[in-house]
Amino acid sequence: MGEMMVRKQIYLPKRQNQYVKRRAKQRGISEAEVIRLALERDEKAGDFPVRENVEGWTEILNFVKERQAKYAGQGKPVQWNRQELYEEPEVGK
Repeated sequence: MGEMMVRKQIYLPKRQNQYVKRRAKQRGISEAEVIRLALERDEKAGDFPVRENVEGWTEILNFVKERQAKYAGQGKPVQWNRQELYEEPEVGK
């Protein structure tokens, strides 16, 4: 005999409901099974603490604003390579 099931009633946003319906149809399983499988994956992934790093986000936003200001008005997409992101800016420029 299988594991005892407990009935749950949940509310989903429309987009998640559509996703569950689509995945169930694609896989040929019930919507409940799609949700159970997602919960299993989440359980196996473990808990990853989410930490707010306001200073880090502020640094990123400032970097983006500096790049936008530096290249504003050129009328073409800005391109730079990864190494340029790590280089220290030259003093006096």
